Amino acid sequence: MDESLIRRLESAVARLEALSARSVSRELDAVDVGGDTASSDPSILAYEDVISGRVGRVLSAGEKIGGQVLDISKIIQEAFSVQKELLVKIKQTQKPDMNGLLELLKPLNDVILRASALTEGRRSQFFNHLKTGADSLAALAWVAYTGKDCGMSMPISHVEESWQMAEFYCNKILIEYRNKDENHVEWAKALKELYIPGLRDYVKCHYPLGPLWSTTAKMTAPSSAKPPTARGPVPPPPPPASLFSSETAQVSSSRPKEGMAAVFHEINSGKGVTSGLRKVTNDMKTKNRSDRSSLVSASEKKTNASVTAFSKEGPPKLELQMGRKWVVENQVGQNNLLIDECDAKQSVYVYGCKNSVLRVQGKVNNITIDKCAKMGVVFKDVVAACEIVNCNSVEVQCQGSARTISIDNTSGCQLYLSKDSLEASLTTAMSSEVNILVPASDSGGDWGEHALPQQYIHVYKGGVFATTPVSHSGG
Repeated sequence: MDESLIRRLESAVARLEALSARSVSRELDAVDVGGDTASSDPSILAYEDVISGRVGRVLSAGEKIGGQVLDISKIIQEAFSVQKELLVKIKQTQKPDMNGLLELLKPLNDVILRASALTEGRRSQFFNHLKTGADSLAALAWVAYTGKDCGMSMPISHVEESWQMAEFYCNKILIEYRNKDENHVEWAKALKELYIPGLRDYVKCHYPLGPLWSTTAKMTAPSSAKPPTARGPVPPPPPPASLFSSETAQVSSSRPKEGMAAVFHEINSGKGVTSGLRKVTNDMKTKNRSDRSSLVSASEKKTNASVTAFSKEGPPKLELQMGRKWVVENQVGQNNLLIDECDAKQSVYVYGCKNSVLRVQGKVNNITIDKCAKMGVVFKDVVAACEIVNCNSVEVQCQGSARTISIDNTSGCQLYLSKDSLEASLTTAMSSEVNILVPASDSGGDWGEHALPQQYIHVYKGGVFATTPVSHSGG
């Protein structure tokens, strides 16, 4: 072979090796400075402003109160810091699969579970603070939004809906400490402004359609799925329910039918529903039985009374019956009752519940609260009416609109109205201690509390009785 040709080939190979070395060097440099580039991104810097400003205000107010309020404030600060690190990783990571996403979100989920653990067990004097802080952290789950088919609301709507769940307890703090301790009022206001408008406006500006994963990064999120091994100890039991889960709750209509729903299902199925019945012969009829009489003994009366009392209480229920009526019965000490799959043709009936909180997300036709004590109900929109009957010490909050709200034979009712429901028609009868709370004209103001009269003066004038409510000085 010609020596000149050999020299030309060797020269070409040398140039190719040099180009390859420079390319590898650039990739390594990009990996080294990738973290610094992501940390200096405008969206990350804006999030740091949210932490230093609004989260710092919550922590400062919590330090003035101390105790468990300071504990939940520190957890809130930690959760926002963990999410900042998560946002940095997202800018350096390609979009993972579901297992990889869950593994990436695990540190944030662990902090949220720690906050929820503070609300469990014996209720403390700062329960409303703990519940407000723990429920509000659900807003940080906006980062798990992966598209319209992921089962979540859009990030902006998710932040707003999550705060509405926590606002029920936040309003309790504002009412309880309004004229007692300004530090608690400041803490509640600071926490609200952290999410609305703080986090909501941040997400609206930088991530309105969800997190922006890197399209050029070589780094991918680790997957939590591991191949099975031949040997090893028995795995531990599954952890508590997680805020981020790849499994979605099944609709109640897909569950096996129980009670009367099962009876109607059997009738409508067209099967031989009378095939299991026995024929009644003459000697089995009551009029022909010698061991029966028209007199009822005292023991039988007592037995029948006890059976009736048990049937009235019954087991706890939260189910959709016949596709038209949500029934919530006999719930005691349940603060996380939720109805989220409902429509304007369905009604909600709440009966015999105590020390519980029910949230109805979505528009329904009618809501009836019957024979409940120390019960809280938060609902969005009602087409027809919200009825409160035979209750004691209940709190009801309308976050949307309602045409009619009636309160009948109830002792102690706190009714929170939104700006859209101020024109609702309120009807009261045989009720006492009814207080209506309306929002202030400005977003930062306190709620206005109005007590409905329960005493009246009736004066006979001109052939008819004129009725006016009793007014008290200083009211």
